[in-house]
Amino acid sequence: MSSLDTARLRERLVALTRDLVLIPGSAERPEELQRALHWVRNHLESLEGVTIDLYDSDGIASLVARPSGDIPIDVLFCAHLDVVHHADPATYGSELRDNRIYGPGTGDMKGIVAILLELFRRFHLQSPGVPLALAITTDEESGGDHGTRALFEDFGLKCNVAMVPDGGSIDDIVVEEKGILHLKLEATGRACHAARPWLGHNALEQIQTTIAAIQADFPPLNADLFHWQPTCSVTRIDTPNRSVNRVPSHASALLDIRFPFPQTAQRILADLSRHLGPDLTCTTLIAADPTVLSPDPAFFEACEAVLGHRPRERREHGGSDARFIASQNIPVIMSRPLCDNLHSSEEWIDIDSMLTFYEIYRRYLEARFSAQ
Repeated sequence: MSSLDTARLRERLVALTRDLVLIPGSAERPEELQRALHWVRNHLESLEGVTIDLYDSDGIASLVARPSGDIPIDVLFCAHLDVVHHADPATYGSELRDNRIYGPGTGDMKGIVAILLELFRRFHLQSPGVPLALAITTDEESGGDHGTRALFEDFGLKCNVAMVPDGGSIDDIVVEEKGILHLKLEATGRACHAARPWLGHNALEQIQTTIAAIQADFPPLNADLFHWQPTCSVTRIDTPNRSVNRVPSHASALLDIRFPFPQTAQRILADLSRHLGPDLTCTTLIAADPTVLSPDPAFFEACEAVLGHRPRERREHGGSDARFIASQNIPVIMSRPLCDNLHSSEEWIDIDSMLTFYEIYRRYLEARFSAQ
């Protein structure tokens, strides 16, 4: 691209990203998610030869834009608009500094949505009927069950390769993700005065003892930042008890368990069940097995052409909606621009890397489509 074209693209991507950040779309504000989805639709509906469909799964909306007619989808862009909730709506603003866009959702993943929108428009304006589609969901941060999973498993969405820029980095391509188990433990006991604890059955102590037994099954944490082993984190412990001198009759806890291949959610749940006594229950909130991705070798070549070096292969401790796509035996490509402080008000995305990422995607798609 010429320097003028690059400057215009830069200005466009920054403006689109900042506009999206202003929409405080989270699971707690479903009306704002609808507004964000219609914002995307408004940016696409002027394209000729493109069909835009809205889907609903249990009240959660998704959008798919695709070439009109019976053209099979070759490449599918996948992204989400929802962000982690911030109670104060005033948090949802952005600021430009240090060649970055700061604001909630900039990196995860509104800046990336801006890139995908511009690429989608470019290819469909240049080559009407190009087999490129775009899927936008609104529930990735709450598990993706009614978004990406529903699109592929319930509504029959298909493609030859999916590009999910929700992990990795500008020169790190994800090839594997850990599995996820989100569990809720609940204990029932018998309340009594704390001065006579032998008269009761402390539900909170049951929870604490069970958590300790479960965590003993996992390898100890260490200073190795890679730590490609299973982990179990306690993220919340609750009891309705509000008195310091009362033994509680009920308590609960939330666990976040991550685990690599070849471990499975079913096996972990089976092992965990032996720690549950008669007064304890375990409810599975999210269960997803590890994901092994199969990125297209041609994408590595596009990265090398732009970056000047071959990107690294990376394993991710976190999970993404890519697991629903990979389970359909569809190759998934996962990398993204430089971004950090995800899920915070100081989240940021690097503007130069947005342009670099755009160019990598453009080269890969032009080479792929020209070969067809």
